[in-house]
Amino acid sequence: MSQAQSSNSNFPETDFNLLEDSEDADNHTSDSTATRLSLQFQLDESYLGQRIDQVAALVWNDFSREKLKQWLKDGHLLVNGNTVKPKYKCEGNELLTLNVELEVQTKSLPEDIPLNIVYEDDDIIVINKPVGMVVHPGAGNSSGTLVNALLHHYPKSAELTRAGLVHRIDKDTSGLLVVAKNLESQFALSKQLAKKTVYRVYDLVVYGKIIAGGTIDEPIKRHPVDRIKMAILPGGKDAVTHYNVKERFQHFTRVQARLETGRTHQIRVHFSYLGFGLVGDPVYMSRVRVPAGASELLGETLRGFKRQALHASKLGLVHPRSGEDMMFEAPWADDFAQLVEVLRSENQAY
Repeated sequence: MSQAQSSNSNFPETDFNLLEDSEDADNHTSDSTATRLSLQFQLDESYLGQRIDQVAALVWNDFSREKLKQWLKDGHLLVNGNTVKPKYKCEGNELLTLNVELEVQTKSLPEDIPLNIVYEDDDIIVINKPVGMVVHPGAGNSSGTLVNALLHHYPKSAELTRAGLVHRIDKDTSGLLVVAKNLESQFALSKQLAKKTVYRVYDLVVYGKIIAGGTIDEPIKRHPVDRIKMAILPGGKDAVTHYNVKERFQHFTRVQARLETGRTHQIRVHFSYLGFGLVGDPVYMSRVRVPAGASELLGETLRGFKRQALHASKLGLVHPRSGEDMMFEAPWADDFAQLVEVLRSENQAY
């Protein structure tokens, strides 16, 4: 399959791991660049009686409510062409207009880090992220991240919230993610995520023999004791994973999973819950399990596989400007491919 083409897969379309849940962005129009922002939004009766600063924070949720209030006071955010106070109550039929010069949105510094770019145009970048790269700077990871690399590759990304990121994948998960290059694209991609029209498929290898495909529908929230972990608990956020068995081995299964929701660690938590933990997972598997009778090669491979065997292999989306259906694929990382080859050779030995 080529880098970008329509998909006729019999896998239904779905959404992928979200950085955060996105408000619907219906009715946005924009002639903005990444520097000068010019946006409009037509309200409807669902906004009747709400304060304008609250409405603006829903409509343009990439900006803080305080910043939007300041833009209201400064006359950058107008209601039907007029300046209003933040406590103005909406009638439900107003036209909001935002015209402002964007400021730098990140304190992260650009770094000359190579990127494996699968596709790029004026609106989006699709990247095949390597194992070990953190997506967004955080505690203990202030440099060497995808954001640092993006700031060097495309300096105007500094003017976008999270440097244009609309979703993320874990540090030790390889594969595809899309980044917006302007605010219009960021809004459009967030809208697709919220409406579950973005298609994402992961390949994974788990311990145990899964008989057939299915759906895991179990809520996920932060573990009450171990704050590094997520867990299936009452009161958690809805989390749905669909999966197909792709290849069975003597003691392992290669699976393809599709996310209907995008919760932190969703695939890892869901399969661990079923009793099929991911090979190499340092968080949800307490130790390396080498099956009885395994070859020396398989034992060495399992002990040497230091991260979860998980790869974001397919990404489908609608281009935010052209409306074209696009599908991208990324080959497995070398360690993942080697793991599968060893399992195949082990299978042949039985």
